[in-house]
Amino acid sequence: MALWTSSEAAKATGGRTVGDWSVDGVSIDTRTIEAGDLFVALKDVRDGHDFVAQALEAGAGAALVSRIPDDVANDAPLLVVDDVLQGLEALGRAARARTQAKVIGVTGSVGKTSTKEMLRSCLEGQGAVHAAEKSYNNHWGVPLTLARMPRETDYAVIEIGMNHPGEISPLAQMADLDVALITIVAPAHLEAFEDISGIAREKAAIFDGLRDGGVAIVNGDLDVSDLLISAAPGACQTFGTQDGATWHMQQPQQGADCTVCRARHGDETVLFKINAPGAHFAMNGLAALAGCVAAGADLGQSVIALGQWQPPKGRGRRHFVRLDVVDERVGIDLFDDAYNANPASVGAALNVLSVIPPPHPRGRRVAILGDMKELGPTEAQLHAELAQLKATGEIGIFHCVGPLMKHFYDALPSEQRGLWAETSSELAAKPSRLVHAGDVVMAKGSLSMKMAQIVDAIKNLGQAVDNKDEGHR
Repeated sequence: MALWTSSEAAKATGGRTVGDWSVDGVSIDTRTIEAGDLFVALKDVRDGHDFVAQALEAGAGAALVSRIPDDVANDAPLLVVDDVLQGLEALGRAARARTQAKVIGVTGSVGKTSTKEMLRSCLEGQGAVHAAEKSYNNHWGVPLTLARMPRETDYAVIEIGMNHPGEISPLAQMADLDVALITIVAPAHLEAFEDISGIAREKAAIFDGLRDGGVAIVNGDLDVSDLLISAAPGACQTFGTQDGATWHMQQPQQGADCTVCRARHGDETVLFKINAPGAHFAMNGLAALAGCVAAGADLGQSVIALGQWQPPKGRGRRHFVRLDVVDERVGIDLFDDAYNANPASVGAALNVLSVIPPPHPRGRRVAILGDMKELGPTEAQLHAELAQLKATGEIGIFHCVGPLMKHFYDALPSEQRGLWAETSSELAAKPSRLVHAGDVVMAKGSLSMKMAQIVDAIKNLGQAVDNKDEGHR
């Protein structure tokens, strides 16, 4: 069955169709468009109308436009609306309305994408699951995810993010949530908020999208937990280490390759494993299990499936970089956590690195950190304060990128200072000066710092394999 027919799309948007067509997907990017997609001509840095002809030539089944471009035939398959983004939003709302899916919304300063992917893994064996492939969590990403949702979906997981006040509520209402989950509230996007309480209030706006009888789930370990709980309509479930939590985490046991967890839910003991080291991943996993049960899924099946999850690329994915073609044990243990950063997520990553043994007795723990952006007027202080973390003292050497991370670099003891550079490309040009055989290394920074360049440069020193596929241990 087609995802959208021309008549369905016209009814949903109030638009005018050209031709009789059907599409099987929705795309906003001609670089990744597939045959049969509806191309949405959004206006961002470039006007999507400039690419409509290219999209149709690439096999798009139709295009959503607000005008017919000069280089497009008058009889081309189109859906013409007054405003393209509003048209996409209307498709998203209509897709949600026509499905019987249980929809889980996830927001938080840290852990949104990991928790979303854990939920996807937990639910996939229990029905048809729909979730965004990437971090499509903003004003166009949420309606795009919804518009792509097949009508036969059983469970949907929608990631909802924000940079400024007032963004979350309309997106949550569009998603019409059965479950609303907040992972953590931490200093992030502080340049747009007065304090962390302002961030918490914005995160709590996800509850505006809860259906009657919907379930709110929040992290109960936060300084702002009471604020979040009071904002929830009706009863609110909590997860965390505090006594009385609905989902009570007992001390997780972190190993070199995984984290084994014990939790209590009512009278039931829940044992589960996360296929990655880190207490933050364990807490995300507990939140995911809470979300699954709130959506009506089976806890036992969810626990088993959660053990197969591993971090996505750039979010803690672990690789072993083999440096010796004869002895596969010689190499570098690499944590790719380069996608994004704020003080909470950097602290969590350093906690993991601080207890991971290097693959060789003479190896070092190495951290490569880039600037954390959008932290507001206290950004220099927040960077420098990383030097005071207990985990920082357990790491042998730090290489740093960017003017903000220079504050952290200068606060370190001299023996922990490695290289500092203005840009990631400068360090990426000399990977052999950053790490040696036998080291365990972690790279992290805000997306704009392009820390992935450094990760790729380290991988290119040898043969990089996913940690789960290699046998060096």
